[in-house]
Amino acid sequence: MEIKTFPDFSILLVDDEPAWLRSLSRSLQSLGGFTNLIRCSDSREVIGLLNQHDIGLVLLDLTMPHRSGEEILQQIKDEYPQTPVLIISGLNQLQTAVQCMRIGAYDYFVKTEDEERLIEGVRRAVQVAELQRENNNLRRNFLNAALSVPEAFAAIVTRNQTMLTAFRYLEAVSNSRQPILILGESGVGKELIAQAIHRLSEAEGELVCVNVAGLDDNAFADTLFGHKRGAFTGAERDRGGMIERAVEGTLFLTKSAICPCAARLNCYACCRKGNFTLSAAISRNSFEPASSAQPIRIWKRRLPRGHSAAISISACRLTSHHPTVEREIG
Repeated sequence: MEIKTFPDFSILLVDDEPAWLRSLSRSLQSLGGFTNLIRCSDSREVIGLLNQHDIGLVLLDLTMPHRSGEEILQQIKDEYPQTPVLIISGLNQLQTAVQCMRIGAYDYFVKTEDEERLIEGVRRAVQVAELQRENNNLRRNFLNAALSVPEAFAAIVTRNQTMLTAFRYLEAVSNSRQPILILGESGVGKELIAQAIHRLSEAEGELVCVNVAGLDDNAFADTLFGHKRGAFTGAERDRGGMIERAVEGTLFLTKSAICPCAARLNCYACCRKGNFTLSAAISRNSFEPASSAQPIRIWKRRLPRGHSAAISISACRLTSHHPTVEREIG
């Protein structure tokens, strides 16, 4: 089975110190889960790499031989204005940081700063790059009246223009890792929408549907995240959760609007931020089964489904006879 890289585009690391590049690569892989990395120790090769590869983010040092980081930053902003650039420098100088931000740097970090803060900055920049690409896909799809993959919606019979517009939207966002919120009355076909998204994404994993109605906090945590042997009384063996089963696939949470309030809040936290605070401790893009010290990486889509009642900050009561798709950007 082919091992997928994250993110879908490459992250270019530029520094004249090979040892620092190796250390930064290990931190990005182990703490952030970023595996699609390209290292460059010669500042003269940066623009050539941008031309040759699909690079969506650049981490750039300032003080290098041959070409300075500021010079490279200026050229990237001129030729690749949509590519975010994070400056990671040994210079802790306010004037230098301000100058880089004026040129167009996305953020500025000092090499001696906390690793977690740096990783979080990279996560934010990756999200920005993904959203920019997603918006470009949206523009292309809405300009095209025909569906690119109509067979993905074969199970849904409709000529409604609102639904056809939603189909084009789904084609544009199907490959995004961001969660999708599907709202609608019972019986309007929310699960069919989830199946269509899963087919469009061409995910290698399976579509896992979880009915969370009636689950209390403990049952909710155990169902989604599983547990290790001995985590609690009666846990005689390891049990994988539904999230682990949905790795590289799609997790569809149904009836989330009527599950207990505390479980619902944790459900939304999981879907929107990747955080969980009960027996399974979750960090972004990883989770830890109960009584486990080893987080498991997960790369998949989460689709919470609700009824007509408000189930998120941005959702309102719906009376439409068609399912409504909304994006939830954490």
